Amino acid sequence: MATYDKAIESYKKAVTTAASLAASAMLVRGVVNELVPYEVRDLLFSGLGYLRSRMSSRHTVVIEETEGWTSNQLYDAARTYLATRINTDMQRLRVSRVDEGKSLMFSMEEGEEMADVHAGAEFRWRLVCRDGAGNGVGNGGGNGHGHGHARGGSYRVEVRSFEMSFHRRHKEKAIASYLPHILAEAKKIKDQDRTLKIYMNEGESWFAIDLHHPSTFTTLAMDRKMKRAVMDDLERFVRRKEYYRRIGKAWKRGYLLYGPPGTGKSSLIAAMANYLKFDVYDLELTEVNWNSTLRRLLIGMTNRSILVIEDIDCSLDLQQRADEAQDAGTKSNPSEDKVTTNKPCPPVVSFLYVPN
Repeated sequence: MATYDKAIESYKKAVTTAASLAASAMLVRGVVNELVPYEVRDLLFSGLGYLRSRMSSRHTVVIEETEGWTSNQLYDAARTYLATRINTDMQRLRVSRVDEGKSLMFSMEEGEEMADVHAGAEFRWRLVCRDGAGNGVGNGGGNGHGHGHARGGSYRVEVRSFEMSFHRRHKEKAIASYLPHILAEAKKIKDQDRTLKIYMNEGESWFAIDLHHPSTFTTLAMDRKMKRAVMDDLERFVRRKEYYRRIGKAWKRGYLLYGPPGTGKSSLIAAMANYLKFDVYDLELTEVNWNSTLRRLLIGMTNRSILVIEDIDCSLDLQQRADEAQDAGTKSNPSEDKVTTNKPCPPVVSFLYVPN
């Protein structure tokens, strides 16, 4: 019984001491807030925070969703990368799908944490969301930070960021190895999942629609050895980008496809696009009247794409042949020139050009 009484008495003393310390801390904070100027107080607290961070064994990297008015590519890459590492047993998850042809995309909910291991080091991730405020007009809009919700003349924005924490001994590995690894992996994922586009020219501009051509090298009706040779050549081309740069030549590849309509030229082009995950630019030469227009169109193409010029032999005004015919005495009048240069096309020639 005496032992029990002593335990109770010790517990009461501990509670009293804790309450006294808490009250003292509140009193000190109140005195500091009243007597110490804001600037000094802010400097004091920031100094304490710095000392605390220096004494901690953990480091944290904050990756904001935006930087000013621009999207943060590292944030987008981290979101894409972490979606492939998500443990679906987590209590709270975000799930979305923006295209009916694609699979569900999982992501972390606010406050949830997950761990990822790279090169023997553990990195812990947490999604942080906080409210910001701004001024705006209309139904939403934003200042580049997060997602806006209008309320009269002002709006609230949700500012999102990832916090990546790790042991301080892995700091060099995090900056020099892990973050570049995330960027590279995210690019691979996006290249595999993105919807291919086919662009068509009108005037000096390109207009795009989704490319849903089903042709692949698996389904393509083509001689097996020739098919393998084309695939090997494409793989070699993609691998040798650095080689072309080193020798000072443009990284490009050209193919000339020849044959009458219906022999599979368009299917082969679609199979190449699906194999490389390259967009297709279908250039209609009859819509191009000036060299400057052609230059603008070519400059407007994106990297890692395929330029297709169909019916190239029918699209050209073969003036040289007409002049040769005139010199040979076979030209009789202008109307015959027109018939000569616009006669029915021979088996169609397509030129396929793969720039970097």
